[in-house]
Amino acid sequence: MELAYIPSPSSGVLYLGPVPLRGYAFSILAGLFVALWIVDRRWVARGGQKGTAWDIAFWAVPFGLVGGRLYHVITDYQLYFGEGRNWVDALKIWEGGLGIWGAVALGAVGAWIGCRRRGIALPPYADALAPALALAQAIGRWGNWFNQELYGRETDLPWALHITSTEGGRVPGYYHPTFLYESLWCVGVALLVIWADRRFKLGHGRAFALYVAAYCAGRFWIEYMRVDEAREILGLRLNNWTAMIVFVLAVVYFVVSAKLRPGRETVVEPVTAAGGTAAGPADGSTGGDETPDAAGNGSGSGAAEPKSAGKDGKADSPEAKGKTGPKKPGAGAKADASPKADDGAADEDAAEPGDAKTEEAKDTGAGAADSGDVRSKDGAGSAKKG
Repeated sequence: MELAYIPSPSSGVLYLGPVPLRGYAFSILAGLFVALWIVDRRWVARGGQKGTAWDIAFWAVPFGLVGGRLYHVITDYQLYFGEGRNWVDALKIWEGGLGIWGAVALGAVGAWIGCRRRGIALPPYADALAPALALAQAIGRWGNWFNQELYGRETDLPWALHITSTEGGRVPGYYHPTFLYESLWCVGVALLVIWADRRFKLGHGRAFALYVAAYCAGRFWIEYMRVDEAREILGLRLNNWTAMIVFVLAVVYFVVSAKLRPGRETVVEPVTAAGGTAAGPADGSTGGDETPDAAGNGSGSGAAEPKSAGKDGKADSPEAKGKTGPKKPGAGAKADASPKADDGAADEDAAEPGDAKTEEAKDTGAGAADSGDVRSKDGAGSAKKG
């Protein structure tokens, strides 16, 4: 007596008028949007800018779809290029057939291009992406349920999947729902990565390595249960070998990275004060060699300015003050002994800033004099006679 089982949909296509809505494609797209929403939030929490995840996805998603399809077609080429097969079916991605290994590998190339264009490093972005990608897989696996594919051996368990289709050599019956096992496993992987990332502050790509290793561990035993046609090497399905190799590589990367680059990145996407990306300092400074006298002058050039200036534009330094007042004997001035020199110096207030005569008077120690003042000239002449 049949007590319980998971029914299969009678059709994997829902028609909205003349437009077909395929369950497989809907599951993939839903997973992508959920993943992008999550990675955008995680990227902002790590210190990045909002919207960066979507910009990088513009490159990563197409590369990932092409890579996933290529991996499936290459590893199961007999389904499309064997006797009695039509190679055009290899292009019908909506009918199912995306290899996660190829999707992640080529998707990483697209993400690297997107990161380069944004001026950021790939490892911190991969860490933000890791749990989001696992949840995308969890949702996308339900596309296999719509297509009645990727199930395991026969079983009488209450959660057995009831296969009703005979297309492609299927035999109706009750089988292990491996699509459901993998979906639940991916949810667990996402939760594991989120917990470990918060607990241990994973960085430099280690959160992504943890996701890869954890997924491969589950994929190995789930793949071992499947009964659909697949290429085998030494008695194991090709995907089992892939899972083992990638698992080892992920663990090695995790361990070596933890030793060479412990901790987490402090800056993942440098920004200017205006909020735009920048390759220079985040505070918007120009990086010039500033001295204490130059700091705060607003020029940004790093060149030192006079320490201070009065409202009439004259310098207030001790040396400047010494030039405008009477000179002491022995200070190098020639006009200190004549009373007429003092008369000439008394007209200093009449001099205009920047006047050539004023500068000459300062240099000679005779005081500031207006170019049109006859008395100042007489005073200067008397100083020379004295």
